Amino acid sequence: MFLAQPMTRRAALRHCTAGTLLALGLWPGTLRAANETAGRTFKFVVINDTHVVSPECAAYLTKAVADLKRHDPAFGLHVGDLTDKAELPRFEVVRETFAKLGAPTYFVPGNHDYSSNTDRAHYDEVFPGRLNYSFEAEGWQFIALDTTDGQRYDQTTIQPAALDWLDQNLPRLDRRRPTIVFTHFPLAAGAKMRPLNADALLDRLRDFNLQAVFNGHYHGFTESQWRGAPVTTNRCCSLKRDNHDGTKEKGYFVCTAKDGRLTREFVEFKPA
Repeated sequence: MFLAQPMTRRAALRHCTAGTLLALGLWPGTLRAANETAGRTFKFVVINDTHVVSPECAAYLTKAVADLKRHDPAFGLHVGDLTDKAELPRFEVVRETFAKLGAPTYFVPGNHDYSSNTDRAHYDEVFPGRLNYSFEAEGWQFIALDTTDGQRYDQTTIQPAALDWLDQNLPRLDRRRPTIVFTHFPLAAGAKMRPLNADALLDRLRDFNLQAVFNGHYHGFTESQWRGAPVTTNRCCSLKRDNHDGTKEKGYFVCTAKDGRLTREFVEFKPA
């Protein structure tokens, strides 16, 4: 009697189609990451669309950051629309408030962080170099990308600078390591207010061990899958702005990275 031998991971990568690999939970990035040694377990927080525009917003944000801090995160991600009208004092408030987190916070701009379609000077002054960049944490790679198109909020185009940065820098990153992308505009197929050329960005990450994509801009929780990785938006964490989906909860994500995998929890923020 013939007994079929189990297919090795290497053989699976060589012979199976992408659809089959995804069905097996063995998408190519995961296969390449099989021999990676995960670092220690750590937490980080993800917040979006704070829209600071007044002293009342500053007080609200102070309480929100204190709430973030109680989770003891290794760092925070802010995925854009820090302010509502791109005023310099408001950016300074955001910087000073997140300095109280007790851990680094990594920012990307949103469309509300422009003073005009061509003027992002105040954001750049307060958060220099926080456009397209990457950093590492315990063997994980994090990629921050600027997907804004000035103040435009819909029918937008990701600008060449972001795509050029990917072309220049992705070859320097390790495709096997668990990777997370965060940016302002929604990237999931079918998402509301998705950039017209979002696929051009995602296609450049096709061979990476992508574990999650965090987006803002649409104030509401959505989740789709791209090659096995969850692509999400979240409710805003703003005093003055409402959620687009009609929900009342405001909050943020607490994420736990463990053994090369990511879990995520929404935490509602209820200021006293």
